[in-house]
Amino acid sequence: MSDTKAEATGVEAATLPSAPAKRSFGARVAAHYKKWWWAHLIAFVIVVLVVVLPVIYVGYPKIAQRDVNDSTLDITSMVISDPTPDSFQLNQTQVIGSDSSYHPQIYAFNAAVSLAGAAAPFTTVRVPGVKSEDGAEIEVVQKVDLSDVDAFGDYAKAVMLNEEVSLNIYGEPELRQGSLPKTKVTYNKTVTMKGLNQLKGFDVTEFHILLTTKNGRNMDGTVYIPNPSVMTIEMGNLTLDLSVAGKPMGQSFLDNLILKPGNNTIPMTSTVNQTAIISMLTSKSNPYKDGVVPFDITGNSSVYNGKTLPYFTEALSANNLTVHLNVTKALAEIGLTNL
Repeated sequence: MSDTKAEATGVEAATLPSAPAKRSFGARVAAHYKKWWWAHLIAFVIVVLVVVLPVIYVGYPKIAQRDVNDSTLDITSMVISDPTPDSFQLNQTQVIGSDSSYHPQIYAFNAAVSLAGAAAPFTTVRVPGVKSEDGAEIEVVQKVDLSDVDAFGDYAKAVMLNEEVSLNIYGEPELRQGSLPKTKVTYNKTVTMKGLNQLKGFDVTEFHILLTTKNGRNMDGTVYIPNPSVMTIEMGNLTLDLSVAGKPMGQSFLDNLILKPGNNTIPMTSTVNQTAIISMLTSKSNPYKDGVVPFDITGNSSVYNGKTLPYFTEALSANNLTVHLNVTKALAEIGLTNL
């Protein structure tokens, strides 16, 4: 009886299920992610969009605009050649200054160019693309059509009369940093350059009265024209009016003038009223007893390929020069000594 009971108890004990083993934390985490992976993926995407998109579409454009604003632009060379009444050939070198750690690619863009403070630009130039790095050079080479000739005349006059002149360059280029998408920025720079400063230092270094006229001109010589700017300007044939104490005395001519940076020594010819000058020097009321006469010079015209250039003409006529010429000495060279 006891054996049967023990036997039954053993069988019962043998058939009872054992308690399941407790899974590790790692296993439970793995099972959770296996089951709910899609929910975590959605959450991750949402976080990425919330964090990254504002950086790309808000922070990145702001940083790009800030760096453009902080950069500088310097014009190191400007050549104006082949001028017409409403256009010219422009060859210009610009240099970027930047201390930014970012160096985006700036794509080519159209830039409106105006005299700083002017109501309207005088032209639009195509600025080529460039990688924005400190010292990067931009070469602008193109024919420039003047959208406002009067506005360019104001610029030319400012260059002639001022020690410094400022240009405003405005555009909206696209740029890209690395693999980030393109973003548009506003490029609004004012560039200050040296002007011609009223041609201070202009002088007639020598002149000679001709006994026989050449092409209707009876005097020749040499003028010195300083150019402290970085501009090379092809101005064509210049005609300058000469007067003494308000009385017209003739005209001087600078043919095929190309004004280059630095010191320019230019051949000059003139048609002067020799009779009026001699009469003045021999009169009892002659105020120039030493024979040194102050000639006032005013620009009359600038002509290239037979066409008057209104902007250069305006600039020349706005600037008045005075040179002191030893006329008695020049007359003595041709034998007229009894004055």
